[in-house]
Amino acid sequence: MGSIGEKVDLESDEEIPFSSSHNAINKTETLHFEAAAHMASPRSFYSYSRVLRKMDQISFMRSIYIVILKAKINILLPFGPLAILLHYVTKKHEWVFFFSLVGITPLAERLGYATEQLAFFTGPTVGGLLNATFGNATEMIISLYALNNGMMRVVKQSLLGSILSNMLLVLGCAFFCGGIVHHQKVQVFSKATAIVNSGLLLMAVMGILFPAVLHFTHTEVHFGKSELALSRFSSCIMLIAYASYLFFQLKSQQNLYSPINEDRENNAEDSDEEEAPEITQWEAIGWLAILTIWISVLSGYLVDAIQGASDSMNMPVSFISVILLPIVGNAAEHASAIMFAMKDKLDITLGVAIGSSTQISMFVIPFCVVVGWFMGKPMDLNFQLFETATLFITVLVVAFMLQEGTSNYFKGLMLILCYLIVAASFFVHVDPSKEGE
Repeated sequence: MGSIGEKVDLESDEEIPFSSSHNAINKTETLHFEAAAHMASPRSFYSYSRVLRKMDQISFMRSIYIVILKAKINILLPFGPLAILLHYVTKKHEWVFFFSLVGITPLAERLGYATEQLAFFTGPTVGGLLNATFGNATEMIISLYALNNGMMRVVKQSLLGSILSNMLLVLGCAFFCGGIVHHQKVQVFSKATAIVNSGLLLMAVMGILFPAVLHFTHTEVHFGKSELALSRFSSCIMLIAYASYLFFQLKSQQNLYSPINEDRENNAEDSDEEEAPEITQWEAIGWLAILTIWISVLSGYLVDAIQGASDSMNMPVSFISVILLPIVGNAAEHASAIMFAMKDKLDITLGVAIGSSTQISMFVIPFCVVVGWFMGKPMDLNFQLFETATLFITVLVVAFMLQEGTSNYFKGLMLILCYLIVAASFFVHVDPSKEGE
């Protein structure tokens, strides 16, 4: 009996590399095979069970270390519980808002990390869709809380701000950093993907523009009702269009979306080593559930403190909703897009930044309209003229930037400067429909 238990204890005490979860799986299979030869003895079975429990504990502790302790941004995690404490102890909404905002930032970034880890097990196409979906989970949760509280303007402005942030700030920073790192060559990406996404964004602008024009030209057949009915009809059409786009991308024309990779054959081994998953599939799913729940909790306190924070800091609610909330919600996309651009993987960068904007405009916004319909809330697609014009001009600027299929640091700088103009505009913008909310 000399002993499978001692043998495996020595192995499990050795350091298990974080990037070798497949090795751990193979080791477990080896244990099953070795244990089968010793099953005749109850003592051997007990040793085997003890070893498996110990390996599960090691895997669990390793997962906690990687997701919670390893990332330096998690030093901001205590701000979340502190915001909840301040909500009940003091009535200073600006502090509750600030601490909630800071506390959600590392959660959004870790949510993006867990999604990337899960993408290793689902393949690149589904992984990109998962990345965009869970990357937008923070904005969707905040929007549903605000919608439930009847804060339709906050819903519209936060989702609009997320689109603007992804297209101008996130993409601009990615192009700028990638252009600086690879300044000796021109970075390229798939023009087909960029053109299709630009078309979808323009379709979203069309769906948002017509209810606003109908309202401000006073040409409704039934005042107050036609605008809402048109919004709900357009939302259903946009959801159908987005579902068709997913089918087109995932099933019908996958080859159209194959990324440009010039040196894949030369660097295949290096990329495999770089992109090994650090946690297992079920650990990634578990962390996604935990992080989503915690973001949901903090989002409730954040939404409740928005109006009070606006009054205390003498800052427009529109600026908070369009600029501050999306910067926090897009923390995961921001980090991922810059990282992939610096690795000269611009197709993934576009999938994160532009793909996320497409999903918000063609899925999240219409979805909120339909959910508001079922909740009895008059959520529509009338984003007011100022916000609609801002979105229209932004989509046009980004579409022109992407039409060549190349990027450099100057394009990135222009997008960043455009975002600063947008931020300054919303800082001096007074929402004309406050009394309606």
